[in-house]
Amino acid sequence: MQEFLAPNETAPPDTSEAEKEFLNQHDFVAISFWIISIAMIASTVFFLMEAGTVSNHWRTSLHVGGLVTLVAAVHYMYMREYWVKVHKSPIVYRYIDWSITVPLQMIEFNLILRAAQKPVTQGMFWRLLAGTVAMLAFGYMGETGGLTPGVGFMLGMGGWGFILYEIFFGEAGGAAGEVSKAVAFSFNAMRLIVTIGWSIYPLGYFFGYMLGKVDATFLNVVYNLADFVNKIGFVLACWSAAKAETAAQPNFIEVERAEKGEHTDRLLSQLTDGSESD
Repeated sequence: MQEFLAPNETAPPDTSEAEKEFLNQHDFVAISFWIISIAMIASTVFFLMEAGTVSNHWRTSLHVGGLVTLVAAVHYMYMREYWVKVHKSPIVYRYIDWSITVPLQMIEFNLILRAAQKPVTQGMFWRLLAGTVAMLAFGYMGETGGLTPGVGFMLGMGGWGFILYEIFFGEAGGAAGEVSKAVAFSFNAMRLIVTIGWSIYPLGYFFGYMLGKVDATFLNVVYNLADFVNKIGFVLACWSAAKAETAAQPNFIEVERAEKGEHTDRLLSQLTDGSESD
């Protein structure tokens, strides 16, 4: 081609390899990774900003919820890049993400009940954490060859079942029966997400990995879309309870102002005492 170019002209650069590093309009998995990662970032900003609009004992719940979506957002960016370059399921990234976000979600069950001023023990959290560790550890070993796929699947299902028992029939489930309608509604929504929403993962493991009936493209799109409910929707349930309970406190604004005023007075007093001692 060079012989047909004018003396001062150069051949256009070959961009075919560079284009492979970016989104393709036909790569629906990569597009879904992009959408969910941005949605997680937006949700993080929303939850952290909303934490300032609810009463004090609900703020920790929204802060933890913001961490759930923030951690997921970071991992989804890496998963998106892995898929675009390798076109394989980012199994390791997914399990790293779950190893952080799922325990944080289990903490939310404890926080929402404590915010509703219900006495729950530390044992409830540790039981939920034990179920989480079993579910993820055995699932990961089954998918990566540490255990046979069937054994990893069954043991991981056992961990998930233990979580479900605790939030429906254990200490968490019992305490949830004594809360306000708003908190009960949100708690039930969270339980349904853990039950129905999370079922997509063992189904994907069974039909995709063990039986090979579902390809990686379909499976990853479903996983990504499911996280709109399983992560963002889960934290939105906490946010809904926090807003409803805060609105039920008619003197919330006055109490907040009084607390801020007391804090300001203490600071001024400390500064005054310090200047007098000098």
